[in-house]
Amino acid sequence: MDVVVIDTPQLGDRSYLVHDGRVALVIDAQRDTDRIEEAASAAGVRITHVAETHIHNDYLTGGLILARAHGAKYLVNAADAVGFEREPIADGQTLQVGRLSLRALATPGHTHTHLSYIVTSDDGTQAVFSGGSLLYGSVGRTDLLGPADTDALTRDQYASVRRLADEAGPEAGLYPTHGFGSFCSVGPSTSSKASTIGEQLEVNHALKDPDPDHFVAELLANLAAYPSYYAHMAPINFTGPREAELALPEPLDPEELSGRLARGEWVVDLRRRIAFASSHLKGTVSFEYGSGRLFSSYLGWVLPWGEKLTLVGGRDDVQNAIRDLSRIGIDRPGAAIGTDPAALVPGAPLASYPRADWAAVEHEKAAGETVLDVRREDEYAQSHVTGAVNVPLHDLLGQLDELPEGRLWVHCASGYRAAVAASLLQREGRDVVQIDARFEDAASAGIRLETAGLHARGPQHAHGSHKDQHVEGEQ
Repeated sequence: MDVVVIDTPQLGDRSYLVHDGRVALVIDAQRDTDRIEEAASAAGVRITHVAETHIHNDYLTGGLILARAHGAKYLVNAADAVGFEREPIADGQTLQVGRLSLRALATPGHTHTHLSYIVTSDDGTQAVFSGGSLLYGSVGRTDLLGPADTDALTRDQYASVRRLADEAGPEAGLYPTHGFGSFCSVGPSTSSKASTIGEQLEVNHALKDPDPDHFVAELLANLAAYPSYYAHMAPINFTGPREAELALPEPLDPEELSGRLARGEWVVDLRRRIAFASSHLKGTVSFEYGSGRLFSSYLGWVLPWGEKLTLVGGRDDVQNAIRDLSRIGIDRPGAAIGTDPAALVPGAPLASYPRADWAAVEHEKAAGETVLDVRREDEYAQSHVTGAVNVPLHDLLGQLDELPEGRLWVHCASGYRAAVAASLLQREGRDVVQIDARFEDAASAGIRLETAGLHARGPQHAHGSHKDQHVEGEQ
């Protein structure tokens, strides 16, 4: 048995191509299926089965697209009321994929109808594909179906991961879909690249905690906000997404781009945040593309869903951003190619705003200006600048009228979200300074912090949310 990992770091997820050298099973395919096609071609195998562990909330599946393209059996839980033909599969059911045997296990928790798969080769080697159930060091979050279901799903999750560990041998490799920076995971983060069931029995809090009530209380206390676009993913996945359109569109001419800005449409500048702050077309907003980490998650979370979108930047960044956005159902954005704002629309008004580090903040706070913290509420509660106003980035557009008057000094954990927030605020006519520095360095720069009701200075208090650093730290 060979397991090929198709990584999607932009969303913190993985898909898998599992094969015996001749035929292959694909698990939890992303919508841009060309990557899986390339992996199958490189391995010289034929895709005969495609499986879903669950109806996904964080991305659009490519499973149906891939199954139809290959005439493969599409394995989806028999209990899921999908709007397309599939091969229904249920708890305990087994089937052959060449020399591999697949067995489905009901592992509710992340969703009610979640399945995990234990795949066994003819030599006895096992691999467990756990979707959003058992992750590296933790489990999939249990609150995506709403408050009424969360407690019961959390208890289900506790029982499910233990059943999965009991059913598979300790030597079995573990291959989750979520847990690599995905907002679908919850609990202690891990940087592990691979693991086994046996290792998880030693380190995973869901398997080590003997008290289900304690586990439930701990997990519920650690649930934080997740992207609003999740609400749109499962309904599309239930009906079956169409094939993604990944081609670069015809670039907009200066007149059309100028018109979109004049009409107040969302025009997204993909350049590095330093370049954006220095000079940009007035009315554009900054979503730094970089390696793509966080880009689609935050854009889909912050900007109004379904509104017309235009991407501005270098050709490669625009092309890659189109692919990233297609995974969360944002299709056919317009594109303007170029990294010089003045050349994109000659004569159009340009804008800029200052950037600062923590050393510049204390004096300005004393002058009565406001520090705006755009991290999540749980991050702010852990530690924040004394006197700072907290409006999470994903709530900012809805709370613009509630912000204090005067200049706003905007920060987050590393600078990425602060750049987005500063650009949104400037677009609304606000006077902003982007604090482009890590929050963990604030205390050592002399910034007074408040932590769990205490005021403190010093490096021992200079920390942000560990959970956020895991997600945001690469930007």
